[in-house]
Amino acid sequence: MPYLVTIGLEVHCQVKTQTKMFCACRTSFGEEPNTNTCPVCLGLPGALPVLNQLAIEKTLLSGLMLGCTSPEISKWDRKSYFYPDMPKNFQTTQFDLPLCIGGGVPLYAHCYPPDARKHIARANKVVRLNRIHLEEDVAKSTHLGNSSLIDFNRAGTPLMEIVSEADLESGEEASAYLRSLQMILIQGGVSDADMEKGQLRCDVNISLRRKPEEPLGAKVELKNLNSISAIRRAIHFEIQRQGEDLDHGIAQLQSTRRWDDERGETQLMRTKEDAHDYRYFSCPDLLPVRTAPLLDKVRPLVPELPHELALRFERDLGVTSYDASVLSSDKHLAGYFEAACDAAIPGKKVANFIINDLLGMLNERALGIDDCPVAAVKLRELLVLVENGTLAASQARGVLAVMFDAADQAPAAIAAALGFKPAAAGELETLVDQTIANNPVEVAAVQAGNDKLLNFLTGQVMKSATTKPNPKQVSELLRARLSG
Repeated sequence: MPYLVTIGLEVHCQVKTQTKMFCACRTSFGEEPNTNTCPVCLGLPGALPVLNQLAIEKTLLSGLMLGCTSPEISKWDRKSYFYPDMPKNFQTTQFDLPLCIGGGVPLYAHCYPPDARKHIARANKVVRLNRIHLEEDVAKSTHLGNSSLIDFNRAGTPLMEIVSEADLESGEEASAYLRSLQMILIQGGVSDADMEKGQLRCDVNISLRRKPEEPLGAKVELKNLNSISAIRRAIHFEIQRQGEDLDHGIAQLQSTRRWDDERGETQLMRTKEDAHDYRYFSCPDLLPVRTAPLLDKVRPLVPELPHELALRFERDLGVTSYDASVLSSDKHLAGYFEAACDAAIPGKKVANFIINDLLGMLNERALGIDDCPVAAVKLRELLVLVENGTLAASQARGVLAVMFDAADQAPAAIAAALGFKPAAAGELETLVDQTIANNPVEVAAVQAGNDKLLNFLTGQVMKSATTKPNPKQVSELLRARLSG
């Protein structure tokens, strides 16, 4: 029988800072294990923490971007647990007075998995947030059969925990939530949010019930999922598993499970875990933080969010909603698009060329827009040549390919070197007249309404030309001659 699915997410996001949360050790990825450590992040006796102000500011900036409020005073707490990745046997975190409260994450339509975009239940849905608190990351454990390796380079890295309300109803919505949140955090420069590097990780809470009026079912938590596709698959499996258990009268217990990606199934880790199990108490080594001065400092740094950018692109530059969603999904791409725009070129044409041609060439070379060898101003020069009729769109693509390896050359010079230039005065008209005279049958067919043969006549003119004129100009001249 069908069940109502309720999902909440706890997203752990590393904050982009040069040093760790409570010490001066560097934050980095891929260095030799246990090289960026000190007595503080190793939890040695007598070591005292010092707050990283930038991490606090970036957390508050995240809250402003997501519509959160902040308490006047935010404080630090200790969360007690024993595990090798936290040798102090407690984690310095926040409990009852986190930096950010409330707010929400909009689910952007283009952030849903492609196969689910036609079946979005509610457009412009906003998933409410419960809180965002700041804490220290733990060490990285690598389990090898009967032994484990611990790397403390990651331990102490500033880590935001972004806790949603239980507003999600499917793996598809969870995917859209994570991609939308990822875009917003990157847009604000808060984090690179790279899941492959462990900068963004997620715990998923799922429960099932039969009717809306029934209380929520037992919460099952899926721990430390680190790819959006894995999260979607894990949610699908867990919904099916719980549903089958409930169909057979097997009650669910509050529990924590892990996702085995190779087997495609969740596995029980432990049962029943609540806040009181961690024995939270206020951290005696750190003073509370007054949020007002820091909020005043970061408020001017709040950027245009992706949906705000998209609306402006549609309104001011005339692009479609789809193009606007693509262009606003990456702050570097959005900046490149705006820099390439020109009053002489319709924004829609700039958007089309960037999305259909430039991004395709970048993908072929495994490059991102921020590594693009063609500067936006050079692309603008190229598109001006298309707009004034010097180049056809197909010719512009050829010029762009050369520009990838000769970025310092002017597009006009590359076009001339490739032979893409207007015919000499009167030459094109003479060639058109000769082609009309030499192809009376095709001319008659075109005049009778067979427009396909116009392409044949255009090709004949292009073959006769000493240069490579714009095919569109040739077609327009042919059409004018034949209709005159």
